[in-house]
Amino acid sequence: MTDFTSLEEITTLLSVGPDTLGNGSPLASYLAHYRLAKLHQDGISLQVGNITTARFRLWTQVWTPPAPRGTAIIVHGYYDHLGLYCHLLKLLLDEGLQVVLWDLPGHGLSSGERADIDDFDDYIDCLKSIQQYLDSEGLATGPWIGLGQSTGAAILSTDALTRGDDGHWSALVLLAPLVRPMGWTRAAWVHSLVGPFIGSVPRRFRANTNDADFATFLREHDPLQPVRLPTSWVSAMRRWIPRLMELPPNHIPTLILQGDQDLTVDGNWNLRVLEKKFLNARVHRHNDARHHLVNEAAPIRDELFKHVRDFLNERLPPSNRNANSRCSSAQDTH
Repeated sequence: MTDFTSLEEITTLLSVGPDTLGNGSPLASYLAHYRLAKLHQDGISLQVGNITTARFRLWTQVWTPPAPRGTAIIVHGYYDHLGLYCHLLKLLLDEGLQVVLWDLPGHGLSSGERADIDDFDDYIDCLKSIQQYLDSEGLATGPWIGLGQSTGAAILSTDALTRGDDGHWSALVLLAPLVRPMGWTRAAWVHSLVGPFIGSVPRRFRANTNDADFATFLREHDPLQPVRLPTSWVSAMRRWIPRLMELPPNHIPTLILQGDQDLTVDGNWNLRVLEKKFLNARVHRHNDARHHLVNEAAPIRDELFKHVRDFLNERLPPSNRNANSRCSSAQDTH
């Protein structure tokens, strides 16, 4: 598979133009492989590169349409990276939003032990560092709309609940949010027994979407996919769960989407928790959706994204932009 690690050497955010997208350039290959290249048109500017924090180097992209209506930041899920979020990126650009995406530490092209973290607070610190850097450089500013899938939703939830109603977040969209995984009682017991003795276990590529082509792409054609689950990451999650439970509720407008066929997170339990934390939450469940909502089969994804679009348009100034078909269908994408 293609090796994109040379992109880790970009030490700042660069504006993407013909000089950076020459034939065979690593960046051009990366954007084409993840079907992001076709979104770079119609006056949309793109900046890519690495932002360095106290502990990590974070691969980041900033997509800016003409006269943006607001600023959104996408926080991807565990094992994921920003390259997999073409469909959600397209939706937000079509709605006239500036969009920031970044790879979590240990994921994609960011630094860090693969799929591992010492503490979930490290994720929160990275999120804050990204936003502070972009604001200080005049590249993006709040108030922010946060969209997170699974672990990304957990990161956004923790940051928002910690901040309270301080105005930093204007709205949140939480997709299949993690509070605890499915089967957590047994999994926690097993982790307590084997965690001290085993550093990692092989990852199992489950069918977490109804889009079979996307599932195949993850298993066979994505060079940025981690292949092991570190038990130390599970330890970090175990320490994070009770901290989240202790945080006070707030009134940030929040949309929560959950699939009823999700076997990755404990949807029923998680929704009960989050509805008590986000007092202005709107919840939509889909009977057929699995876990990876941003890459579900097209009919399911379209229905879920309509809820996202309606939710955003209730909170954004009017737009003159018209939706288009820059991003391919699920079958074409992967």
